[in-house]
Parts: sequence; structure tokens; C-alpha cells
Amino acid sequence: MDTTVNGEPRVLATDAAVALIDEIRHDYPDILFHQSGGCCDGSSPMCYPADDFIIGDHDVKLGEISGVPVYISASQFEAWKHTQLIIDVVAGRGGMFSLDNGREKRFLTRSRMFGGGEACAIPGVERAV
Repeated sequence: MDTTVNGEPRVLATDAAVALIDEIRHDYPDILFHQSGGCCDGSSPMCYPADDFIIGDHDVKLGEISGVPVYISASQFEAWKHTQLIIDVVAGRGGMFSLDNGREKRFLTRSRMFGGGEACAIPGVERAV
């Protein structure tokens, strides 16, 4: 699967998200993200140790942010395939099982439609690979 749409990455990270990723990688060097489907933790991007989360046969890799792979379920990807995800950070507690929990800041997914322009100003972002 192509991790870009018309040359734009499917997933980006704000500078704040990259800083939190770097903080988490001090404790857990090998991590991944899985975009939550909205059950217990809403639609938060969940951050896990890479060896603690099994990527499903139907999960889709959206790309990488700061060298960390980002996945989403195939059914959720189908609904969001025209949407660029921007991983950001806000104050608050992370998802119960996510590695941002207990750090008093948490990951948050913002989004924009491909080709639709920005709905609001997004802080500095790192281009995904």
C-alpha cells in the first residue's frame, strides 16, 4: 500500500509529537502506533512496545513518524482513506494501555482531507517516510 496520496504522506507528526516519541523511546526504544478504532480510548493513536502488539493480517501501515510505524485497521482505513492523519500532543492522560499514559500529555489524532486544505492551523510537522 502506498503511504502517500498525490505525494502527500498519509500520516504526519507535529513537533510536540516527535518530542514525546523521543521521550518514550528512552524507556522503550522499539515502539509502534496503532490508530484506535474508538472503543475504550476513543480515537486516540495508541503507542505500544513493538513486541507487545501483534499487527493483524488486515491492519494497514499508513507510514512512519520519527521512524515509528503507524498502523490502522483495514475497516477504519476504508472509512479514512481520503484523510491525512496528523499525530499531535495535548495535555492529559494517555490511553490506558498506551505508552503516553502517566506522562501528563497524550497523543491525539488530528486530520484533514487530502486536497481539501487545512481546517485549522497545525503546528510544525515532520514529514513521514
